[in-house]
Amino acid sequence: MDTRKLARFPYLKETASHIKESDPSLDDLLTDPAYEEARMAGERRVFEALEKSTIEDHSLVSDAEILNELLSYPVARMIVSCVGDPFLVRRYALSEAKTANRRWLDEDNEFIAGLSNELDVDHRMEDGYIKIHFSDFLKNTAQMRSKGWKLINQRLDGGYVTLSRQKFLRVLQDALRIRIENELPLEVNEKILETFRGPTLELIDKIQEKKSKYKAEDFGKIRTTRLPPCMNRLLATLQTGEGVPHTGRFALTAFLRHLGLRPDDILRMFSTIPDFDEGKTRYQIEHICGMTSGTKYTPPECSTMKSYGICYNPDELCGKIKHPLSYYRLKGKKRTA
Repeated sequence: MDTRKLARFPYLKETASHIKESDPSLDDLLTDPAYEEARMAGERRVFEALEKSTIEDHSLVSDAEILNELLSYPVARMIVSCVGDPFLVRRYALSEAKTANRRWLDEDNEFIAGLSNELDVDHRMEDGYIKIHFSDFLKNTAQMRSKGWKLINQRLDGGYVTLSRQKFLRVLQDALRIRIENELPLEVNEKILETFRGPTLELIDKIQEKKSKYKAEDFGKIRTTRLPPCMNRLLATLQTGEGVPHTGRFALTAFLRHLGLRPDDILRMFSTIPDFDEGKTRYQIEHICGMTSGTKYTPPECSTMKSYGICYNPDELCGKIKHPLSYYRLKGKKRTA
């Protein structure tokens, strides 16, 4: 594989081997002025992931540009590890995986098959479709809660799930995300910490700024002690910066809007999720709230929440109601009784 292609796919073992065999030592990468641009490219890579949820494509014409892009990946991983914040790890891993998926679209099936093998995804290619073993399908679609990803809705033959190329690439995206998340943070020594102290402190400030948008006063008159377990869990997931399935985002948005929370306040709560896109999220929230659609959506009832896999830790009161809003109202009556 030529170096330009290796630079586009820096997470491959072949890329790591190439860097190890032909490029600078760790000490040179950290201190040599010749690699200053590579260090800056690594910083840029992390900031793009944090602020844009993607890694942008940069010019790969000259040998110097290719080298900087190759080295930006290990540098970025070191910087993420210096920060050591789980929120940044998740955001960075997702951004790398989404960027990878976008670039895979230009690759042939031979490349995709090799990638799948490297990610330990058991697959077969037959008649224009790709078959993946059901165990790998389940492992790599755990965060995809929509009905279209449920195993029961897939074509299953001999233990293998048949997928289109597009859906298969989406599975590989999550496999790569999981691998990167599991690899980080790396152990970093004092020299690495000192080299990247500046961007580390700047990233910490930006992360705190994002997290600070999620404040208690955003709830207004809503009493969090009256929230049903499902909504409490979804809110807690947001607070820790973890991803929330689209079904959970819809349910939470509709629920909070029906309790009187403003769309802007709901938007701030979602700002901590790894794939946050303000424009897209605002549009979705305003659509659910009826500002653009003309229809104010009602949150799903309990049976639907269960089918989506977002009914968490039901308590005694849950057994007496059929809708999350009923839980909130009944809990309020109990407190005033």
